[in-house]
Amino acid sequence: MDVGEWLKSLGLEQYEAAFRENDVDAELLPRLSGDDLKDLGITSVGHCRRLLDAVAKLQDDNVSPQAAEPSGDQPASTPAKDVASHAGERRQLTVMFCDLVGSTALSEKLDPEELRDLLHAYRTLCGDVIARYNGFVARYVGDGILTYFGWPAAHEDDAERAVRAALEIVETVRRASTTEALSVRLGIATGPVVVGEPAGVGDQAKLAVGSTPNLAARLQGLAAADQIVIAASTRRLVGNAFDLSDLGEHELKGIAEPVMPGGWSVSRSPKAVSMRITPRPG
Repeated sequence: MDVGEWLKSLGLEQYEAAFRENDVDAELLPRLSGDDLKDLGITSVGHCRRLLDAVAKLQDDNVSPQAAEPSGDQPASTPAKDVASHAGERRQLTVMFCDLVGSTALSEKLDPEELRDLLHAYRTLCGDVIARYNGFVARYVGDGILTYFGWPAAHEDDAERAVRAALEIVETVRRASTTEALSVRLGIATGPVVVGEPAGVGDQAKLAVGSTPNLAARLQGLAAADQIVIAASTRRLVGNAFDLSDLGEHELKGIAEPVMPGGWSVSRSPKAVSMRITPRPG
């Protein structure tokens, strides 16, 4: 894998020209520092953190970028055993699926270049928030973002991190809207998965196998604009950290049993309204 492919795997391909213009090759990648990234013109804290974590991964593995599969948001302190292998690793994950509302209408309204720039800005904003809560962006699905909390590094409060990240994403995307009013909807579920398919390679080896990602995506479909819906499994883990409203049972396509997600969606407003989550004071 060359430098361009390495950056692309992190979702940061926009910096390829800067790396090449400054003669940063595969041999130099594991030796990059924070000051080096600033010299390359990378000013985003989230992007710098993502790059430094991936550089630390290269250093820990003691392999060249051609042999490595860097993880965009893996903390430097994550033990090597926590990285999924091709044999697959069973983990409990909190999975978040974020979708941009009204993307079809935007594609008809905007020029392709304008739409590309808007989607890039949207992904960057969401990616920076996710990185701050130690989430891992597993895949972009059109204008959807599939994110894991609990892989490659697990935390006791991964479910709460996911909800707080979702809250911040809603507000960040809303505030960032300029020429176009943007909003998102999110679904969050927690459960056992296997990360890394037996025959998986590259990005495929990072995909979680199990019903949890599918449930997160289906719950996202229940949400309205700027709302979050979480599964009962996630609700049990977040405890009393948020004000929650119960949506009741819903039949979800591809889910065998009716689920009671607990009807939780996000707002920074001090008033809790139906289908909205509000963080409790303190």
